[in-house]
Amino acid sequence: MMQTGLAAVTTDMLVVFAIVLIALVFFATELLPVDVTAILIMVTLMVLEPWTGISTTEGIAGFANEATITVLAMLILSAGVSQTGVVQLLGSRLADFAGSDLRKQLFATIGVAGPASGFVNNTPVVAILVPVITDLAHEGKTSPSKLLIPLSYASMLGGMLTLIGTSTNILASNVTGRLAERTGNARLHAFSMFEFTGLGVIVLVVGGLYLLFVGHRLLPERVPPEEDYIEEYEMENYLTEVEVAEGSPFVDQTVEDAIDEAVFDAEIIQLVRDDETFIEHIGQRTIRAGDVLTLRIDKQTLSTLTTLEHLTLAGTPTEAEIDPGEEQTLVEVVIPSGSSLVGETLSSSTFRERFDAAVLAFRSRGEVIHERLDRVTIRVGDTLLVQASADSIDRLAANRDFIVAHQVSDPDYRTEKIPAALAIIVGVVSLAALGVFPILVTALGGVVAMVATGVLKPGELYESVEWNVIFLLAGVIPLGVALENSGGAELLGGLVAASANYLPVVAVLWIFYIATGLITEVISNNASVVLMIPVAVEAATRIDANPFAFVLAVTFAASTSFLGPVGYQTNLFVYGPGGYKFTDYFRIGAPLQLLLSAVTVAGIVTFWGL
Repeated sequence: MMQTGLAAVTTDMLVVFAIVLIALVFFATELLPVDVTAILIMVTLMVLEPWTGISTTEGIAGFANEATITVLAMLILSAGVSQTGVVQLLGSRLADFAGSDLRKQLFATIGVAGPASGFVNNTPVVAILVPVITDLAHEGKTSPSKLLIPLSYASMLGGMLTLIGTSTNILASNVTGRLAERTGNARLHAFSMFEFTGLGVIVLVVGGLYLLFVGHRLLPERVPPEEDYIEEYEMENYLTEVEVAEGSPFVDQTVEDAIDEAVFDAEIIQLVRDDETFIEHIGQRTIRAGDVLTLRIDKQTLSTLTTLEHLTLAGTPTEAEIDPGEEQTLVEVVIPSGSSLVGETLSSSTFRERFDAAVLAFRSRGEVIHERLDRVTIRVGDTLLVQASADSIDRLAANRDFIVAHQVSDPDYRTEKIPAALAIIVGVVSLAALGVFPILVTALGGVVAMVATGVLKPGELYESVEWNVIFLLAGVIPLGVALENSGGAELLGGLVAASANYLPVVAVLWIFYIATGLITEVISNNASVVLMIPVAVEAATRIDANPFAFVLAVTFAASTSFLGPVGYQTNLFVYGPGGYKFTDYFRIGAPLQLLLSAVTVAGIVTFWGL
C-alpha cells in the first residue's frame, strides 16, 4: 500500500536544507575548490550541531569511513597500474590497428577506455589516453575533436562495470549499506563486486554503439586534423620576431631582465644567434646585437616596444620555426584535478623558472587567452600552449601536475612490472568478489603488495592520492547523514512519492535517474549520490517499490555527466585538447543521456524488478 503522509517541516530540516543549498551553490560556482567546500560543510555541520545532530565525532567520521579508505586505496592501485604503462601500451596497439579509419579509431578509443575503467579509476585512464588518442587522430588525419569526448564518455560508462570502477560506486555502496542497517529493509544491501556488471555491459555497449555510429556525426571539427597550434590558438597576431639593432638597450641585458613585464605585456620565448636556437635556460643568456628574438606580444605593445628599444621587425614565425619537429617544442599541457598549479598564476608558481618552459596562450573554459598570461588564475581543465625543449616536455609529462597532450619520446614506464601489477589487481578483485575479504581489506592489501613488488615506490603512495576527492568524500558523507537524521530525506522522498498518484512506478524511477543526472552536472557525482540515495530509498518505501532499484538508478545516473564539461573531471581533461565549446557536450550528450535513461531503467526493471 502506498504511503502518502508527509513529514512536517521542522527547524532542523530547514537548517540542513540551507547547508545543502549553500553546498550546491559552492560546488556549482567553484567559489572555493571542492576540497575546501567539503571542509566548510564539515565545520558548518559541527558548529550547528543542535540543529544538524552532527557531533564533532560524527563530523570527522567521513575520514574513517569505509568508502573513503577504500577509494584512497583504489586510487593508489590505479596509480600503480598507470606507472607500468599497460593502458598506454594497449592504446598504442589499438592505435596501430585503427590507422586512418575514423570508425576504427573510435572503436579503439571506446574499446580501451571502457573496459579499462571498470577496474582502474577512470581519471588516470583518461589522463593516460589523452596523448595517445590525440596523436592517433593527427597521424590518422582525423580531428581530435571527433575522438576526445567519446574517450571521456566511454570511461564514464566503463566505470559502471564493477564496484571499483569509480569512487561513486564505492560511496553509493557504503550509503546503501548504512541505510540497510538503519532501516532494517531486507531489500537493501551494499553492492557486491559484480552486482551490476550485466547492466553495466549493456549500458557500455549501447553507449559505445551510439558514439560509434551517431555521436561523432554531432561533433564539429574544432581542431584541424593537421596539427597547427599557431593557427588553432590564433597566435598569428601574438608572435613576432625582432632583430636587436646596435645601440638597443637590450644589448648586454639578460633575457630575463630585458623587458619590464610590469610595463609591457611581452615575453622573450626564443633566441636565435648565428643559426643556433636557444630555448632552454635562456633567462640568464646575455643578448647581443644581431640576435633574433621571438616575442609573445600583441601588436599595440609591439609598436611601442620596437620604438623605445630599437628593435627591427623580422617577421611572424611559423609553427615550423617555433616547433622544429623532432624536438617537439610546442605542445598542449592540461591541468588536472589535484595539480599544485590550480589556484596559482604563472607568476606566483614561477612556472618558467621551475619547468624551463614558456606559455604562449591559455585555453580556459573554451576561451583562448593571449594577454597578461602571468596574471591568469589557473583552473582545473585549463590547457596551456607551451614551448619547451624535448627534455623539458618529458619532465612535464613525468610530473603529476600536468597531462601532456602528446606521447613523450621516452616514457618512463615500469613495463617490467606489468605482470605484478595485473596480478595484484586480479587478486584484489577476486578475493573481494568471492567474499573472502571485504573490498576495503583486499584493496589495502593490494597497496602493500604494490610497494613490496616495486610497482610503486613508498614515496609515490602519497602522490598517487587525489586528496581533493578524499576531502570531498569526508565532507559530503556527514551531510548525507544530517539529511537523513533531520527528516529532510523523508520529506523530499514523500514529495516525490506523491507523483506516484499520477504516474506509474517506472516513471518515478525514471524521474530519479534524470534528476540525478541533472544534479551531477552542477555538483560532484559523489555529492549527488550522497544526497539522492536517501531520498530515493524513502520515496521507494512510500510507494511500496523496490528501494534497491531506485538506488541503482541514482548510482548509474551519477556517472552520466554528459551535458557539459564541468560536471566530471574527465570532461575537463579533453575540453582544451579537443578545442570544444560548452554546447558540443550538450549536442552529443543530451541524446545519449535520454537513450541511456531508457536503457538503464528498462534494465533495472528486468533484472531487479519494481
